[in-house]
Amino acid sequence: MKLSFCLGILLIAFVSQTLKAAEKPNVILILCDDVGFECFGSYGSREYATPRLDALAANGVRFENCHSTPLCTPSRVNLMSGKSNVFNYFDFGVYPEGQPTFANYFQEHGYHTAVAGKWQLLTGKGGITPKQAGFDTHCLWNIPGGGRSRYWNPSLVQNGNLRELPDDSYGPDITANFLIDFIKENETHPFLAYFPMILPHNPFDVTPDSIDLQSQDAKKNFVDMVQYIDKNVGRLEDTLTSLGIRENTLIIFTSDNGTNAQLTSALNGQQIRGGKGYTHDYGTHVPLIVNWPGRIRSRTIDDLVCFSDIFPTLVEAAGLPKKQIEEGDGWSFWPQCEGKLGRTHDCIYCYYFPRPSSAKYNNKYSHYEVSFARTKRFKLYNNGDFFDTTTDVLEKEPITATNPAAVPDFARTMLQEAISSYPAAGLNANRPKRKRTQKKKK
Repeated sequence: MKLSFCLGILLIAFVSQTLKAAEKPNVILILCDDVGFECFGSYGSREYATPRLDALAANGVRFENCHSTPLCTPSRVNLMSGKSNVFNYFDFGVYPEGQPTFANYFQEHGYHTAVAGKWQLLTGKGGITPKQAGFDTHCLWNIPGGGRSRYWNPSLVQNGNLRELPDDSYGPDITANFLIDFIKENETHPFLAYFPMILPHNPFDVTPDSIDLQSQDAKKNFVDMVQYIDKNVGRLEDTLTSLGIRENTLIIFTSDNGTNAQLTSALNGQQIRGGKGYTHDYGTHVPLIVNWPGRIRSRTIDDLVCFSDIFPTLVEAAGLPKKQIEEGDGWSFWPQCEGKLGRTHDCIYCYYFPRPSSAKYNNKYSHYEVSFARTKRFKLYNNGDFFDTTTDVLEKEPITATNPAAVPDFARTMLQEAISSYPAAGLNANRPKRKRTQKKKK
């Protein structure tokens, strides 16, 4: 009798825990490396084949105005911490120690967590390990212990050890396989999978699906790489479907910055040169697709979104207690995804100081700190330059220089107030400054 009673209690406890776990959704966050909005069919491209992502966008939410910072590490620090770089950016290749990540928070609330792809957050200048960042398991490139190769015969570190791989292994396949295995192992437990993809950063190598495996054509190979992004997204989704957990899984897809400036893409009758490293729209305008079958309906949203918004959005979408992010300057856009009224940005702010420890500040990847605030149309820099981004996307001539009277007073006032609400300089404000006002590079 006592044994039966005890077994009954254990069964009830087990069922209760199982149901509780099932209530929590799974979350997959995908971050591409160096590809702007212009390279996806759902954003109007006819040059790139991205059918799986297009389907996610068509059956989910596509954001028209998501902006990152113009370079990889700053965007990743912003994304993972939920706060502008002006508050916590230390240097290129470094995630500031002691800054909690979204993975830390999900881990604290019972999620199993994994990261695969590119790390670039721990160097000789500092940073954190995947474990410190809240990931239970990892398979990563650009982390101590690995090497330089990221695509063919890659140097990948899995849970602290350099992986031994067969000849002709392809890095994007290995990292995708790792996450697929992680998903299968955790199909009955809520999980967070972060996929900061290796693709499609240069060097522009062929993929396993390239028709000409000897191709040296950078643009042709890049097109194939973008298509391979789509393929691996599809593989993850197919895994969820085969396990019967697709409808309990949120997928968010974005990119860390614009496309490499070596490349030009056709979009709506225009030729768009990649803007990586530059603060104009082609350097910061990135795709943002949110998909969760049964929870959100198809829609396009024009709201301004910055990377500080993604952390609180993940938390609200998962139904976790609201996270108080110290100095966090983003807020959740999840209500809009569900078709509700949510809090929206009148303008967003960006701080960009890519390599503070550099000995020289002389190019688009290494220059003096600059900040700006922007609406969907107007952008004001901390040096006073003011642009209409709809008529001057590349910001070749400030409105203030050509026609001061054309500057809308309400826009300038609002944007200046936004800039003034942030610190005047970042963590490395002690770096040498130029004697004259910052002149933004074109």
